[in-house]
Parts: sequence; structure tokens; C-alpha cells
Amino acid sequence: MEINPFYVTNNIPEEYFCDRVAESEKLLKSIFNQENVVLYAQRRIGKTGLINHCFSDSRVKQEFYAISIDILHTGSLQEFVRELGNAVFKEVAGRSTKMLKTFGTFLKSLSGSFGFDPYNGTPTFNVKIGDISEPSYTLDEIFAYMESADKPCIVAIDEFQQITYYKDKRVEELLRGKIQRLQNTHFIFAGSERRLMGEMFNSSKRAFYRSASQQELGMIAEDVYVDFAVKHFELRGKHIDTDGVRNIYRKLDGVTMYVHKVLHDSFANTPSGGTCTSDDLQNALDSYLDENSHSLKQLLGSMSQSQKELLYSVCADSPATGITSAAFIKRHGLKSSSSVQAGAKVLLATNMITLSMNQYTVSDSLMKIWLIREGLVQ
Repeated sequence: MEINPFYVTNNIPEEYFCDRVAESEKLLKSIFNQENVVLYAQRRIGKTGLINHCFSDSRVKQEFYAISIDILHTGSLQEFVRELGNAVFKEVAGRSTKMLKTFGTFLKSLSGSFGFDPYNGTPTFNVKIGDISEPSYTLDEIFAYMESADKPCIVAIDEFQQITYYKDKRVEELLRGKIQRLQNTHFIFAGSERRLMGEMFNSSKRAFYRSASQQELGMIAEDVYVDFAVKHFELRGKHIDTDGVRNIYRKLDGVTMYVHKVLHDSFANTPSGGTCTSDDLQNALDSYLDENSHSLKQLLGSMSQSQKELLYSVCADSPATGITSAAFIKRHGLKSSSSVQAGAKVLLATNMITLSMNQYTVSDSLMKIWLIREGLVQ
């Protein structure tokens, strides 16, 4: 079976991992120095892939227990604790007989979550929300267990800014208070909402103020991406139009997940000895837009009319400046400065638009292309 070199998952084999040499070295250095790290990156450009890439390093596997959780879907400390508890059992207790034997002695509050697999004779552990009656106490047990581990623990928390959306606004301070006492456990706080993450770690009023070194993940350079695509087509007896790759890269603003998906599908559609043309790449992009059309329509359907009109206006100017000015409002036929301000607040909070250097852009490049294709942006 032919291996498609353009992986669309976060677990990518070394030989198919595109670039990120300098970023990997920097993150690995922080891991080996047992530092807490803040990793900023917009969604879909490979921060989870980078973390997994570093965690798969043979030295990290040998010297650390590397634990990953994604908390984007969580809405409370209970759910946070559930994700962490299950991940710690899988990575720490699951890799060490010694640590497996001590797991139950530390997590006494969750004794009802332990079971036994009759097929392979191993203990099981499955935390449910109802099992966690005192999440702060259970979190102390989990941390105490990691502190007792025979190797240092490194915990990557993806979409860490999600804790600011929890109903209980004390979670940020609670986590910081517990984390700062740990010595055998360190963290990678990864987040895609730059503004929120910046406030959490750079504001003197916040609990995590300057508590971690910071690393920002940018786009993979265009030339590097083009060379990567050409190389892997050629290695498998196929060819690809370099200008076509550049065109797709630019249309998708270099967003790794999207570019990789188009290359993945284009590679699958190119026969051995054949050439993937610019038209073939565009057809793959169009198919990808079709696949996502329903969900993008649903997203628009959740917005008010004034919010949609502002989104279209930002997309039309891309980047947009002075969005509350009379000129911008008149040019795009918007209602008023106050309605634009209110709309922008919502669109920024929901990550539909991004503000950087006083310029507004549509956060999702796939959404941007789709809006233009659908004729919603003039």
C-alpha cells in the first residue's frame, strides 16, 4: 500500500514532519531544562503536531513521562480533572509497573473509577464527571502522584485559555497556586487565542504572570513548504507544479492543516508517474471547501445580521483598519460605529476575526476563501 506522505493527523512520523527544526530544538531545550513553557500559535498551524513531535523524541521518552490533554471542549474544573486523570493513568501508570501499583494509593477519592480488564488481566481506570465530587482535592492527588513519579513529568495542556471561560473564575488562581509548588512536574501551556494567552501570562494582575518562558509558533515558510511538497511527490515517482503549490499556500495563508489537506488529497489523486497541476490543486481545494460548506453555513447561522455584515466587510478589506470610522462604515454600508464596536467585540471573543497591529483579519483562511467563493464578499 502506498503511504501518503502528507499526514492530516497530529501524530506524524519523523520523515514526514515538515520543517520546525528551530522550533523543535527550542521546545526540547525547555523540556530538558524542566521549564514551564507558553506556546502561542493560531489554530491549525501545527502546535499540537509540534508537541507530539517533541514528545516522540527518544530522549524525551526515556527521561520523562510526557502527558498531553486538550481542554478546548471542557467547561469546568471537574472536566479538566477528568481529562488530566485519565491521561496521567494512561501515560504514567500505563508505562511503569511500579507507578501502576502506587496509582490507587494516591487517588483515593476516585477509588470507584478503578476496574479490571478480564481479557488481558490489567487494571483499568476511567474517570467520569460524577466521580469527581471535590475536583480541587482530586487535583491535589493527581499532582501528588506525578510528584512521586520515578521520572519527571511534562504535561502539555492544549487550548489552555479555555479555563478563562469556566463559570468558576477562581480556577486560574487555583491552578497557579498548585502548579507553583510542583518540582517534578512541568507544563507546556499551549493556546491559540493570542490575546487571552497574552493577558494570562503577561498581565501583572493575573495569577500566571511571567510564570513560564514563552515561544510563538509562526507559519512554515513558503519556500520550505514548496520544497517539502515537491520532494515527497518526486520520491514516490510523482510530480507537482511548484507554482500551483505556491498559489494554494498563499490562498490558505500558509495554514498547515489546510495546505496539508489539499496536498494529501492531491497526492492521492495523482497516479504514479503523473503530474499534479495547478488545476488539480485548485480542484482539491474546491472539494475541501465543499466538504466544509455545511459547517461554515452553520457558523454563519449562529451570528446576528450585523455581525455577519461586519465579518464580510473585514474579509473584503483584509486587512481592515479603522473599522469604526465613518469611511469604513459608509464604504461597506454598515449601520453605525456603536453596532460595529459591539459586533467586533463578539467576533473577537469567538475568534472569528483577529486583531493585530491595529489590523483586523478573518481568523480562519478557509472561511475567508469560502465567503469569497460563495459571493458573500464583494
